[in-house]
Amino acid sequence: MVAAERSLIPAEERLIHALDLPTVAVARRHVEQLGDMVHFYKVGLELFVCSEGAALVDWLLARGLKVFLDLKFFDVPRTVAATVRQLCGRGIHFLSVHGDDAILQAAVDEKGDTGILAVTVLTSLDRGDLLQLGFDCDPAALVLSRARRAQAIGCDGVVASPQEAAALRRELGSDGALLFTPGIRPAHRTESDDQKRTAHAAAAITAGADYIVVGRPIHAAADPLAAVAGLQADIRAGLAARELS
Repeated sequence: MVAAERSLIPAEERLIHALDLPTVAVARRHVEQLGDMVHFYKVGLELFVCSEGAALVDWLLARGLKVFLDLKFFDVPRTVAATVRQLCGRGIHFLSVHGDDAILQAAVDEKGDTGILAVTVLTSLDRGDLLQLGFDCDPAALVLSRARRAQAIGCDGVVASPQEAAALRRELGSDGALLFTPGIRPAHRTESDDQKRTAHAAAAITAGADYIVVGRPIHAAADPLAAVAGLQADIRAGLAARELS
């Protein structure tokens, strides 16, 4: 994707709402509640493994909504290739892959018109967690290394925390891979959760993120519609700030 195309992404589509909810029925009611406010949804493991998880994806697509299927494929390359091949042609916009170069290459080779996103380092991990996993490095350094390799392989985008957004945009270039940032939290967050490398929406967009992925700040809000409106305003503010920089 070239810079000109990146700039044409509608502001309202830069918000991807993560449907990290317990059942398909709850997810459908939530989507209906949000109506035209949200255009892009992420379906992850929790919902997809439900008995009607695949049907939920089809239901979203039938409503004219965009879908990011976030299953973080990590298996032998042949299995990943076969899985991506099975999912292509269904209208899914993006699939996530969390593996080494061979796994990413297998996914890219079979992607068709579905975008492949390489997961770099989960936003729930900090340096201490990486040390436990055998990586003696700063999370940002590992993110940049994995993102460089993913772009060279031909992945359409990378998933990384908003804290690495500015460095990634410089590293990948203005016409490089798309940048998807989960770990979005309110600017004045007081509660704690399992996300460690976070930022607020306007900061992520200003830093160069193309999409923000947001779950709990919307579906756990007292007023989900107001939460979405606030995030959309933050996205517009971030885009305006980026234009001035």
